[in-house]
Order: sequence, then C-alpha cells, then structure tokens
Amino acid sequence: MGSEGGVRTENVQQSSRFVATWIVGGVVLGLSVLGLRFALPKKKKRPIRVYMDGCFDMMHYGHCNALRQARALGDQLVVGVVSDAEIIANKGPPVTPLHERMIMVGAVKWVDEVISDAPYAITEEFMRKLFDEYNIDYIIHGDDPCLLPDGTDAYALAKKVGRYKQIKRTEGVSSTDIVGRMLLCVRERTTVDSPSHASLQRQFSHGHSQKSDDGGAGSDTRVSHFLPTSRRIVQFSNSKGAGPDARIVYIDGAFDLFHAGHVEILRLARGLGDFLLVGIHTDQTVSANRGGHRPIMNLHERSLSVLACRYADEVIIGAPGEVSKDMVMREASKMRGNVVRSCRRLSPHVSLVFQALMHVVGSSFPAKILFPTTEDLPLSLEIITTFNISLVVHGTVAEDNDFQKETGNPYAVPISMGIFQVLDSPLDITTSTIIRRIVSNHEAYQKRNEKKAASEKRYYEGKSYVSGD
Repeated sequence: MGSEGGVRTENVQQSSRFVATWIVGGVVLGLSVLGLRFALPKKKKRPIRVYMDGCFDMMHYGHCNALRQARALGDQLVVGVVSDAEIIANKGPPVTPLHERMIMVGAVKWVDEVISDAPYAITEEFMRKLFDEYNIDYIIHGDDPCLLPDGTDAYALAKKVGRYKQIKRTEGVSSTDIVGRMLLCVRERTTVDSPSHASLQRQFSHGHSQKSDDGGAGSDTRVSHFLPTSRRIVQFSNSKGAGPDARIVYIDGAFDLFHAGHVEILRLARGLGDFLLVGIHTDQTVSANRGGHRPIMNLHERSLSVLACRYADEVIIGAPGEVSKDMVMREASKMRGNVVRSCRRLSPHVSLVFQALMHVVGSSFPAKILFPTTEDLPLSLEIITTFNISLVVHGTVAEDNDFQKETGNPYAVPISMGIFQVLDSPLDITTSTIIRRIVSNHEAYQKRNEKKAASEKRYYEGKSYVSGD
C-alpha cells in the first residue's frame, strides 16, 4: 500500500512537471513569435492604382477636373490617351494630334503615368493588360454615357468584373462646346458690323449665344455655361507659396485654348527658377489686343486650365498687360494689410469670386491665387501677397510680339532692369493655330459637333444628381 501510494505520488509530480514544462515552453514560444512579429519590418501596403482614359482633344479644365477626381479615388493615377486612328473611327477627326495630347495630359499635376495609343473601348485583352501589367485596381469614367458606334457601353467589361468606379462630370464645358465657340466665332467675324460681333467677347464671358438670345433659328451652339465657384478654384490651387529665398520667375499672357505650346513654354520657364508665377490677362485686355471675337475661353476658364498645369506654382487672375517696376519690387509686408481693403476695387467678375474665397477659406487665404485691382492698372497691385520677381520671360512663339517694340513695350521695365529673357518656344503653336485647324476642316467638325451635341443634349435632359465634385 505504501509503495503504491509513493508511485502514484511520483507519477502525479512527473505529470505536473510535464504540464508545467509545456506551459512554460508555450509561453516562451508565444513571446518569441510575438517578438519576431514586431521585430520584422511591416509589409508596406500596395498603393491603389486607378486608370482613366480619354481622347483629351482640345483639353480643358473639365478634363483636368475629371483627372483630379479620379486621382482622389486612389494613390496613383494612370491615364490612357486614345490614338488618332481610334478617335477618327469613333468620333471623327481630332483637333490636336496624339503627341500634343500626350504633352497636355502628362502636364496635369494629378497624373502619375501616361499610356499612349489606348483603345477607345475597354476590350477584355486590354483590361487584362491593365490589371496584370499596370497593376490597375479600378477603371474610372464620368457619369455621362460613353457609347460605341454600335450602341454598346465602352466600359461594360469593367463594370461586369466589379472594377469600375464613377465620377461626376464637370458641367458647363466640353470639347464639343469649345469647337462650337470657335465655329460661332468664325461665323460672327464674317459680319463685322453686326451687333453680335461687337458683343461676342461679352457673350463668351457671360454664357449667352446671340442666335438663341435673339430667338433666331439655326445652330444651338452654346457659348460659356461655366459657373465659377470658390470651391473649384481652391481645389485646383497649390497650397504652398514661394520660400523667402526662392527665385521667382514670371510669365504672362492670355493662355486662351490652353494648348501644348503653352505647356512647353511654362515647363522651360519653371526650370529657370524655384517658383513660377503666371499672369493671366483679363478678357478685356485680350479682346483689346486680338479683337472682339477673343478670348474663346473666359478669364476663369483660362485660369483653371493654367492652375491644373504642374509647372505653374501660382497665378494672377486678371494680370495687367504691362509688367511694372511696382510688380517686381514691392515688398510683401506693405501689401498684406491691403487684401480686404482692395477687394471692392477689383473688376466685377473677379470681385465676386474673391469675396467668396475669403468667406470660405478665411483671411489667411491659403489658395495661391492673386488678383489685381482695376484702379490705376497696371501700376496698382496692392492686394498681391508676394512679388519678388527675379526673372521675367517670354516665348519666341506668341500671338503678340510686343516684347520686340521700341516704344510701348509692356516689358520695358524688366528689360531696363536686366531681368528679361526671351525663351525659344519648343513648339510652333498658338491659339490661332488651333482655330485655323478648325476652320480648315470646318465641315467635318460641324458634322461631328452636331452628332455630339445631340448626345450631350440627351445627357442633360436625362441626368440625375451624382455626388462628387
């Protein structure tokens, strides 16, 4: 009995030690694994890559806003630019060739990568290529329908596999609309003495068509239906200003029908300093220099196009036509207190947007946009927050060669100060070049516009509210 009890006790003790050993070993192993887990570097989360394609013909701020919205749905935006042949087969002749459209898309500050010769429709083969080679997570398009000539949805396959996301279309502008403005411009110029010719520039700014306003029959060509808002301007703006020792380069112009020539000269100008300040002339200034039929795009439309360009750090909305010494030399400390005080003396169409911006973002005004006053232009620029310009530049290819004038030269001051430089323009393209392309192929664009205008009319008649901006 005694011996059996001793054996039993010993077995119990051995079992207890065995269990204890397992428990201790398990705890040690668990702690080791836990320590190893925290010791190893965390695996980086793969960026979400989104894809958006388009023709991007006559690229405008509506295209740029679509790309901005698409970029917000991911971490990296890859953009496919449709080939000339595909556009001709599906829509008609493009106004701008592929290499110019590639320059335009690549210069948009929300774009990370560009694919050339993208197909007009998302085929199964191309979709697999996007997913496998380009690591695309989602394919993006606007809420307006994109139909092929046979009536099918160009994005049906992406929707079927659940890899499609939709953004809100930017209303009030389209390539069709802009071509229509130029066609209207050509018609109006044939009747120089007509009231419609004299008021065409005002129509562009306020969104009216002479034919429709007068109740006349014929074309439904729209002019500008763009409604500028403070939110849109802030969305397009950069948040950082120039540093205290930054080399600031200044370039000004109309920047009408913002094109590849504009982009390339801005690229060169930006490379000459740390900060590029772009002055955009008023509608009145452009009209006075180039005729009552110009500009095609109004001041706010032109400003958004420039703001979307990655090379422009800051813009002056409504810059004077002459670069004064006051612009170059005035100290920021003397102007900061004049922001609100000068608001009432802005040109009327700029004042409304500026006051709205002040209301939305406050007196700190983080959006890097500058507005001149109308009093004593071009010398009075009291509300501009910072001008310490080191260099003023101008391209060799331009609508106006005022920089070559001996008298009445708007760049006389920077020339006399030795801070003016003429840059060799990389591309021989002006706004007139784009207009001539339309005029030379008038019938083809007229037919294309009539077809597209009918499609856009159906969209506006049947559209419902889509969240987004």
